[in-house]
Amino acid sequence: MFSPVVTGFWHTAFAGARMLSRGEAFTVAVDPGLSEDRRIMMMTTTGDGVVSAVLTPSIADVLGLAEPQDPGRPLTESDFRRALAHAGVSLHGADNVFYFSEDDRQALLDENPHDHVRQLTQADAATFAEFQASASEQDLDDAYVELDHWAVFGAFAQNRLVTAASMYPWANARLADIGVLTLPPFRGQGHARAVVRASSRYAAQQGYEPQYRCQLDNEASVALAKASGFTHFGTWEVVRAESAAV
Repeated sequence: MFSPVVTGFWHTAFAGARMLSRGEAFTVAVDPGLSEDRRIMMMTTTGDGVVSAVLTPSIADVLGLAEPQDPGRPLTESDFRRALAHAGVSLHGADNVFYFSEDDRQALLDENPHDHVRQLTQADAATFAEFQASASEQDLDDAYVELDHWAVFGAFAQNRLVTAASMYPWANARLADIGVLTLPPFRGQGHARAVVRASSRYAAQQGYEPQYRCQLDNEASVALAKASGFTHFGTWEVVRAESAAV
């Protein structure tokens, strides 16, 4: 269903250097190359429901998982989460992760762009600054839409910028992560969907796979992802920076 770029990225991310435990529903691998802010990650893939975890050797030691588990008694997800809690390790709330299926990606490439949506450049700095000034600090922080990102698109209505989306290459891969923000008076009018699709089309034309992420409880963002043609790939968790474990 998904591009090999997508499936290959996540397979590599959780394959690790050594498998510690492998069961039908849960796997744990160790990878000394993980960055500090991703020293523990978990992914639950949609459809099969398989949960994968990967962690650094130092975290494996803290959890008592330095050696591979007995193949006949693989670790369960519940066992693993209990070990994390016992060691004082906490994870961020999970992110939904969405991508286009290969069929939907092709439909996106074949689609005609909307007249009121265009790519933004530094020549739009004053317009973009006015747009940001009309948004709340919370919305700006949540959306993370910046004019100096790799690709930025905007929708215009009533002679003003009302929606903006920006993308940037993610995790040194051919994935382009997207953020989008619509000013409150203009929400529910299709501007965000048009901008997300325009941004995603541009990324696909450049050989990237558009990626849409949002928190599980952000119902409006989940609805936008689906309305924009994305398909749910899975839920992704990473360790909290302030977690007690080394």
